[in-house]
Amino acid sequence: MQHLRLRVMRDTDLDDVLRLNNDATPAVNELTAEQLAALRAMCDVALVATGNSGDVIAFLLSLAGGQEYLSENYQWFEARKTRHQYIDRIVVSSGARGTGVGRAMYESVFERARERSATEVTAEVNLRPANPRSMAFHERLGFRQLGEQETKNGAVRVALLSRAVNDVF
Repeated sequence: MQHLRLRVMRDTDLDDVLRLNNDATPAVNELTAEQLAALRAMCDVALVATGNSGDVIAFLLSLAGGQEYLSENYQWFEARKTRHQYIDRIVVSSGARGTGVGRAMYESVFERARERSATEVTAEVNLRPANPRSMAFHERLGFRQLGEQETKNGAVRVALLSRAVNDVF
């Protein structure tokens, strides 16, 4: 049985986080070490889950509204002028899927959103290339689709999702 530990991301985790992130493309966009460090610096929720051996098996990065983040998807949510907590990315290694680690990470984001008096948590999921596992995960957690948009010069199409902070899991 896998024992999981959820904790705040440390500088020493960044190499493992970068590897997990880039192994998960195209579900998430590839990052350089510098891009990851800059993104993490903007985040008020940066979590990792570790397994039995202490290795990073999942991570999540989330940021409050009002940041100078140039992501097309983040900007779409910002243009709505709502008080939101944006989940930029979550990656769960194949061996950790189905353990509840993703849900636990999302519960931490919702707690942070409540602390900030945000009204919703926002995220996006790729429709093209399709990411059905992520869409099913978000649907199980009660997210609803607000819209769709083309990103990366039409190479990617995403569903833009939201869930009210006070909705019960």
